[in-house]
Amino acid sequence: MTLASGLAISSFSFSQTCPDLSSYYQIDDPDWPNILNSLSESFSSCLSSSEYFALYGSAQLYSGSLFEAIESLERSLLLNPDNGAAMIDYGEALYQDGQLFAAIEIYELLLARSDIPGNLVDEVKARQARWQATTRRTDWQLEVRSGYDANLNGASDQDTLTLTLSGEPVTLSLGEEFRVLGGSLLNLRAQGSHQKIATGSQQTFTGEVLTRVSEHSRANLAQIGGRYDFSTTDRPSGWRLRAGINHLNFSGEPLFTAADSEVRYRFGRATNCQQHLGLALQHQTWHDQNKLNGLESKLQVGRSCALQSNEKHLFSVDIGLIKNVAVKDDRLGGDRDGWQVNFGWQTAFSRGDFFAQASYTKLRDRRGYSPLLEFDARRDIGRSSLLLQYREALPALGERAQLILNFFHQDQNSNLELFRIDDTSAEIGIIWSF
Repeated sequence: MTLASGLAISSFSFSQTCPDLSSYYQIDDPDWPNILNSLSESFSSCLSSSEYFALYGSAQLYSGSLFEAIESLERSLLLNPDNGAAMIDYGEALYQDGQLFAAIEIYELLLARSDIPGNLVDEVKARQARWQATTRRTDWQLEVRSGYDANLNGASDQDTLTLTLSGEPVTLSLGEEFRVLGGSLLNLRAQGSHQKIATGSQQTFTGEVLTRVSEHSRANLAQIGGRYDFSTTDRPSGWRLRAGINHLNFSGEPLFTAADSEVRYRFGRATNCQQHLGLALQHQTWHDQNKLNGLESKLQVGRSCALQSNEKHLFSVDIGLIKNVAVKDDRLGGDRDGWQVNFGWQTAFSRGDFFAQASYTKLRDRRGYSPLLEFDARRDIGRSSLLLQYREALPALGERAQLILNFFHQDQNSNLELFRIDDTSAEIGIIWSF
């Protein structure tokens, strides 16, 4: 017997405009598809019976016809707003349809009633408590990746550097400490996140720690960061606000700290696509070289489209204008201006998920970088990158374990030799979620 049918035969009164339905409440282990077929025969004679549509909606719900059940239960409540059996199953149907807070509100109305049978109060409270628990969620994630990186220290791919001294070019051989270090690596990442869902909004707090150990100890790094994310969820259009901070240690010393924030507005969905407009700000602090500090802003517009055939595909593109303002007047190159374009593709296969992102960034300094490089020419940088990632469940290593494969390539060109950088890395690892 269901919670709804138990309530129906207790203290709630129903209309008797239909054939007697009491026999349906005596079944201990109901066969809902057969009950649904049987009730369908009386449909035309029970159009004004709240009791009938409460039972009919219950049969539809437990037979797997969710949307039809919602329609029948709403009709039952229109005919009799005090129909407690319909309210119980209507709350369950709303929950299964993803309308969490509407379901919780329905059960709050039920619990406020004085005529609900005592033997059902505990079960109603248990359901409501279970639903409310889903509005708070804490997840932990541990990731272990191993692989090879062709440029662990992000150095220039040049072995020599041309300097302009006294108006003449002079070739300088770079020391070993300034040359590219390639080698194997081990990445360890721990992340914790807490999500809070409320009516019309969602908040997420995230913290993570990342360490990289390689065969070259002076290329080891450690990173710690935290992020807050808020978004509206009650309609297709809405706002998303993000703020975070990241700190990077390189070779055992503090290197870089960035504090960033972003506000983004998504427009209402048109067919399978959605547009957004955003503004991001980042304060960049270089601990050993304060002259490099800057405040960077990016105004971007983007579009994402979802397509579904045998697999689900999500395509996205965004274009942004970049302005990096020097915190100190004597920063080499002064302010920087540029633009960036990103392309993304995400698809879900039967065995796993694939993600690809291609990016191109163009930046130019406002003034000459240094008299020692190319006769004080203004620095131009063009940077392209490609990230490929594949994830697949690994049930042999845990219920929420995943295999992860990463490939990354970056090519940075510049009119100044010092800023010509190439980097390629490949990794394989495992992610455990708790």
